Amino acid sequence: MATDVAFPREHASRSIDVPGRRYDHYFFSSMALVMLATVFIGFAHSYYLAGVFRAPLPSAIIHLHGAVFSCWILLLVAQTSLVAAGRVDIHRRLGIAGFLLGCLMVVIGVLAATDSLVRSAGPVDQDAKAFLIVPLTDMLIFATVLFFAFRARRDAAAHKRYIYVATTALLIAAIARWPLAFSHRNPFGAGVVSFIFLFILMGYDLWSTRRVHRATLWASAFLIFVQLIRFPIAQTAVWHQFATWAQSQAR
Repeated sequence: MATDVAFPREHASRSIDVPGRRYDHYFFSSMALVMLATVFIGFAHSYYLAGVFRAPLPSAIIHLHGAVFSCWILLLVAQTSLVAAGRVDIHRRLGIAGFLLGCLMVVIGVLAATDSLVRSAGPVDQDAKAFLIVPLTDMLIFATVLFFAFRARRDAAAHKRYIYVATTALLIAAIARWPLAFSHRNPFGAGVVSFIFLFILMGYDLWSTRRVHRATLWASAFLIFVQLIRFPIAQTAVWHQFATWAQSQAR
């Protein structure tokens, strides 16, 4: 009988030692706001404070790209806030619209990338055809992780982590516009800086559950792998042939 009583006490003690997921609402809501601030700071001068649709952007597709991607960040803030407020019912209804928005973002992102290729836009010290791999692989990462987020929509812990990592893949363009010598107009440096968001998520997992969630592990590993391997690929003749074909089709 004494053993029966002692076990739940010991179990309860262990549960108290592990914070668990009761802080998820605070963490993911706060990080959504940090991501919003990251995007705003990066594009404040050229887009948000320049009048948004009146900003002097080079083409209509870039305007649409900015509007759609901004909607995603705002939706992320709204969705995490709804969950924190206990309105999971609204969160789920908006989730379908969010998935459709994500699919639209991939299409618009690819069109914006090819539009920039035609204009030879990108960092001044990089070949436009080599640079094309950056936005295209960002869309590959985003689309892949978003698919798994949709598939895991009934597994809240995995779903929110997939969305977090998918959004991290979108932050490079904003970070590359920060006034930081290491990352300014440098997609490799901006990508490395964006890894901080992944390490924060891993740290939160370890603190809250004493292990890194499987969704965090594989999605983060996928993001890091693709972002690192793309730069050697961009220098190959095969990639330049593909970029030349994409440029001719876009024209």
